[in-house]
Amino acid sequence: MAESPVGVYKRRDTITALPLYYSGHLLKKYTGEKDFKKCYGELRGSTIFLYTDQMHDTYSEKLDLQMLKSMVMDAPYQKNRSTIYTLTLSNEEVQLKVDNPNTGEEWRGFIMTVATREIPSKLQLLPGQILRLEEVLSEEQKRQAACSPLLTTTYPIHPSSSPGNTHDNTLNGIPLCFFPVSRQKAEKMLKENTEYGNIILRPSTDNTNYAITLRQDNPSGPVMKSYKVLSIDTGFVIELNSPVTVPSLAAVLDHFLMETEFRLQPYLVPQTYDTCIELPPEKPTLPSKTVPRARVAPMIHTQSPAGDIPPSYPIPLIPTKATEAGNEYQDADDISDPEPKDLHQELRIAVQRRKEQIYTGSPFLRPIQK
Repeated sequence: MAESPVGVYKRRDTITALPLYYSGHLLKKYTGEKDFKKCYGELRGSTIFLYTDQMHDTYSEKLDLQMLKSMVMDAPYQKNRSTIYTLTLSNEEVQLKVDNPNTGEEWRGFIMTVATREIPSKLQLLPGQILRLEEVLSEEQKRQAACSPLLTTTYPIHPSSSPGNTHDNTLNGIPLCFFPVSRQKAEKMLKENTEYGNIILRPSTDNTNYAITLRQDNPSGPVMKSYKVLSIDTGFVIELNSPVTVPSLAAVLDHFLMETEFRLQPYLVPQTYDTCIELPPEKPTLPSKTVPRARVAPMIHTQSPAGDIPPSYPIPLIPTKATEAGNEYQDADDISDPEPKDLHQELRIAVQRRKEQIYTGSPFLRPIQK
């Protein structure tokens, strides 16, 4: 008895652990190939998984739509005619052919919605199909938001749980052999520092997942290999011929260590530590700052002969109009009187009175009587 497709779909769910948005029969070929090959495609998350036929458990190829740059239709939309789309990815170019143009338009709607996280403005689809695209868009936005904390530039690093482990076993913890470097930089590190280890965990080229770069020392010489690690809601998928799903990045590293019979080791940069505690030197005390004295030539005081200093007399007080009757006076500098006065007249009066006082006080300055 032939197995139903439902059982096959359930097994695929356990392998990829990604939500299934759309599926159907396709024809596919890469740039440089002459003929299209039949396959069965499933759009799960932001990846198209291609199977040899509808009943295969394991996919043969996959297309990462997060690397999609453009999707172009080779010919205008026409009924009863096959539709060919050219998908340009960052690392390859592939053509998808759909015999039914309506199905091809639906494929285009789902692919562009997942890749750009936006429903295309011009789609020849029914209202029910548009509603389904809105549901897919909402689900994919939530899925990407849940994965984004692991894809930031700041990665949590936990200490090893036991002395024999070089990485942690905490769920979603980042092993100590993780380095935020490119593939070329990781290969250079493995070549230049062979004594540090063989395995480096790093971000993938598209900066949305992870990758393993390792060095194998074969008799013919060192060989560099890289494997992609897909981040999913329930853990991580190691992209092998038979994909392996594990719950954490630490489990990803464990899988490579066990598969290589621990002949490879994580890349760990040794840290140097001091063994002697030295007393730091005392902090020097700064001398108190002294304010320099100004260099000014001393003043020379000469004593004047007696009688050369003119006598000083008190400044006469000027009577005010309001208090003149009461024989009260105010200072000459007092300008509190609001009434305007003739300054010239006051000056003449003050000078005249000064003369009178001088003449009255000194017998030598009295005018000669004729």
